[in-house]
Amino acid sequence: MTERASEPQNLSFTDLHPSMGDSRTEILAGLSAENKTVNPKWFYDERGSELFDAITRLPEYYPTRTEKQILSDNATAIGQRCTEDCILLEPGSGSSEKVRLLLEAVKPAAYVPLDISADFLRSAATELATEYPWLSIDAICADFSNDWSFAEKLPAGKRIVFYPGSTIGNLEPDAASAFLSQLREVVGDGGGAIIGVDLHKSTDVLNAAYNDSAGVTAAFNLNLLHRLNTIMDAAFDPSQFRHEAFYNEQARRVEMHLVSTVKQSVRVNGTHVDFEQGETLHTENSYKYTIDDFADLAAGAGLMPEQTWTDEDQLFSVHYLATT
Repeated sequence: MTERASEPQNLSFTDLHPSMGDSRTEILAGLSAENKTVNPKWFYDERGSELFDAITRLPEYYPTRTEKQILSDNATAIGQRCTEDCILLEPGSGSSEKVRLLLEAVKPAAYVPLDISADFLRSAATELATEYPWLSIDAICADFSNDWSFAEKLPAGKRIVFYPGSTIGNLEPDAASAFLSQLREVVGDGGGAIIGVDLHKSTDVLNAAYNDSAGVTAAFNLNLLHRLNTIMDAAFDPSQFRHEAFYNEQARRVEMHLVSTVKQSVRVNGTHVDFEQGETLHTENSYKYTIDDFADLAAGAGLMPEQTWTDEDQLFSVHYLATT
């Protein structure tokens, strides 16, 4: 554990130094697959985070403002489910914006933000600790998608995982089930989870949300190529790709792709990756669930839905799940 004199007294910071070597192997495997793909976690460098923040304020993009309203309107009820003095964990915490809507109602004994970017996590946790001097914050830099061994060192108490943003929808259903099973193991008996889930709805609404008229989502998607250039010592030219997003009604998921506009060979990590003209790099899935379908998914992982909150238009949902 490392601490700096400038950090607030109520903040501790642990950097587990997640391995970039493993990440490069993972990325190259996806780029080398017959249907090329990359994990959407790599969207979020500094520029990617700025663009996503801009997306959340777009008129077409309903999920963020709708979820925030649900959390704000139901903070007291959510707090009653959690009980005071719980240990509140947030995987992929980012700027910890949404947890601010719950902290006063939940009053956790400790908040544990988890993120893969050490500098960004330290900055966000320091800001939060200054804003909430009564809150004990144990920030951990780790790649929770690969390793949860840090859970052994968490403070004692009832564990609640906070996983907003419908990030669960980025996972294939089998992977989502495995992730929920992992959460069940981490929180243990008597624990729980607060999970945001985007709901199945009109194709027109979904297509508009991921193809905004200002082109911000397109810029966000294309910025991933700059990120890959940095991580992989690659030479992607974003001007030779275009953004494509659509709702796959049969699979009930929004798909985002980067389409190669030319036939090309791109240097990546000491090798080359070939693209045919029109070939795509699949950058994200965002699965949409009915409330009943998500309840079944959670129950199969040993997490029982105790309460669900939605907006009046049934666009989005927030679930409190308890261990069984």
